[in-house]
Amino acid sequence: MRSRRRNPRHSVAELEVIRDPLWDNIRLDRPALLALDTPAVQRLRYIRQVGHAFLVYPGASHTRFEHALGAYHLTKRALAVLEERGELELVPPTDPLAVRLGALLHDIGHYPFSHALEEAGFPSHETLGVAKLSQGELAQRLAEIGGPDFAARLGELITGESASPLQGLISGSLDLDKIDYLSRDARMCGVPYGTVDVDRLLSSITLVETARGRYEVGVQEKGVSALESLLFAKYQMYRNVYWHHAVRSATCMFKRAVRGAVARGSITVETIEEATDDGLMELLITRDRNALAASIKARRLHKRALDLPASDVPGEVESWVSEDPDLLERVEDALAVQVGLEPGELLLDFPARSSMLGVDLPLRTRGGAVERLTDAGRAGQLGLPRVADELYRSARRLRVFVAKAPARPLEGLLDLLTCPAAEVERRVAEEVSLVS
Repeated sequence: MRSRRRNPRHSVAELEVIRDPLWDNIRLDRPALLALDTPAVQRLRYIRQVGHAFLVYPGASHTRFEHALGAYHLTKRALAVLEERGELELVPPTDPLAVRLGALLHDIGHYPFSHALEEAGFPSHETLGVAKLSQGELAQRLAEIGGPDFAARLGELITGESASPLQGLISGSLDLDKIDYLSRDARMCGVPYGTVDVDRLLSSITLVETARGRYEVGVQEKGVSALESLLFAKYQMYRNVYWHHAVRSATCMFKRAVRGAVARGSITVETIEEATDDGLMELLITRDRNALAASIKARRLHKRALDLPASDVPGEVESWVSEDPDLLERVEDALAVQVGLEPGELLLDFPARSSMLGVDLPLRTRGGAVERLTDAGRAGQLGLPRVADELYRSARRLRVFVAKAPARPLEGLLDLLTCPAAEVERRVAEEVSLVS
């Protein structure tokens, strides 16, 4: 696709074709072209899809822009299936356009380096995305495409709050975002883990009446095995790619680097929200003189001092470890001092994604009955969700990353992680030894 931006006063072609390494030809209609050639969308060309995975898998340099095109393409394919069956007659006539654009723009608010900064306590990318839909040139184009309320409708789709029967194509167990990113990430990383039976899954998508006059995106019984392929691909990609130890080390270092720069006032949150991957790294290194960022760029990553599967972690790890980045940072620095390291030289990581294998969507059986697929699965049909907890535990690992070998052993950490946040806060505040 041409990289130059069009003058909005000039006419836009009715159709343009982009060559994509995953889906071959992606055909863009006029509304998509109008939205694409805006600064907010073009920024996604410079946001890597899988964050720091390129430090492990060199081919993983694909971007949110490519993923947005893929999600848009799959949404068009799904809508074509529904139209062939006559099921689009069940939805308001303007909904297909909104869903196509919602798929294209669903990641418009993404930060640099994937989800790292949301883990670090920054607002969600969906929240930022909804705001960006109503700002600048993109807002003008969306109003031109669908009227003054169109941006708000897209925002509802992106946040999962739309009443449209087609909401499930954008946010849900079967959303097309997942199908694209799993397939694309696996292809670009060069791994065999993200295999999804895409054609079968798309051909089985249907609108199911779940209450009188209420329709939801669901799946026909023939697509259950393809749905299982999607869920298992997600598990494999988290275990082998997204939560790879070196990827997580770089992610933890990056989170600390950005939080430190914001705390020092070197970089504002507003700057981060508009930055690209390389632009933010440049600011961290040149403006903030950030040693962690410089180490990431040189691929001098913190090494593992501890690496345990979740199944080997005794007791229930408290939620503050993955949900309270402020407390986690104070704990990391206190532990670093206790084992003879400097603040920032010891990082804890226990990533969480409890909905990794979650399922909640209607199923139309071969006999025409309607059932609900949930995390309990369906006897004889969908067994994967019933073992979801075990798969999730096998994907998670508790790790301690260090810049250099500690001078003293790190003992008692596992007990600390099972302490309530209030008790940990007290120990940190009173400078009590956090571990025995």
